[in-house]
Amino acid sequence: MSRISVRGFAVASATAVTAVGSVVGVASGSVAQSNDDAEATAAGTTLLADIPMGEQAQVQTASLTQQADVQAIAADASAKKDAEEAARKAAAETAVAKQEKAKKAAADAKKREAAKEAASRDAERDATSFAVQSSYSTGQIQAMARQMVPSGQFQCFSNIVNHESSWNYQAVNASSGAYGLFQALPAGKYASAGADWRTNPATQIKWGLGYMNNRYGSPCEAWGFWQANHWY
Repeated sequence: MSRISVRGFAVASATAVTAVGSVVGVASGSVAQSNDDAEATAAGTTLLADIPMGEQAQVQTASLTQQADVQAIAADASAKKDAEEAARKAAAETAVAKQEKAKKAAADAKKREAAKEAASRDAERDATSFAVQSSYSTGQIQAMARQMVPSGQFQCFSNIVNHESSWNYQAVNASSGAYGLFQALPAGKYASAGADWRTNPATQIKWGLGYMNNRYGSPCEAWGFWQANHWY
């Protein structure tokens, strides 16, 4: 029987350990060595041929089990590393998405603010550009509003005025005292847009547009709220 070096085989039982001492390993590929090579092996090496026949299978099985355990540990470590890398990548992608969302929200808010400021400037300029009359028709008041309210917001603005006063700038709610185009309560709120609020629809329009922009962001957003609640 050839003397085969068994480097790397673990002894699985106390009996095997007692029988063979310390098992150092198996030569690569389990290649058979010549007698001279075997004699040159380090003193701590145990040869398969030196192990009792009844225990050789047990030693080999234990070694294979040990190798399988090592491979399983390596596979678990690799899987854990891959999972950690995937988690880091997902976290980075989530952070980038949140950052982009925040940038978009900030840009949208800036646009809304610019639109409100522009609308406010236009209303302030146009409110004083109409000649004061002793009375105004519905058509005249609506024409004023078209010049003061951004074109894309006018229909929403008009919807609210229609529901609140039917474009009557002198409309009064008998029970509450709400007044004018927008049924402001108290009526004196209009004074923030001009002292002539009782006689000048343009002043009321200026106030109403500013109220919608400041409270809701725009006439259309105010109209959306009105539709849901029947007040604004």
